Amino acid sequence: MNSLKQRLFTNWHLVRVMRLGIGIMLIVMGVQSKDWAMGLFSIFFLYQAVTDTGCCGTQGCYAPPATRRSTNTINEQEAEYEEIK
Repeated sequence: MNSLKQRLFTNWHLVRVMRLGIGIMLIVMGVQSKDWAMGLFSIFFLYQAVTDTGCCGTQGCYAPPATRRSTNTINEQEAEYEEIK
């Protein structure tokens, strides 16, 4: 239960707020026009907003950030230079 509460109340960003707004707008329009298909379509946006998922799922298109490599790794060897006169 704690993770659900944490997921609902944290990490709100612009896209998540837009999904919530679109979902609410579509469900209101579906109820006003008595269109059940629009109501079902609005549930898709509301689900995405509440669970913070996208079309690919939670971090389905996630690419890890680039990390810096250390200057002295095991695979790297010191270069040897020879002065030519």
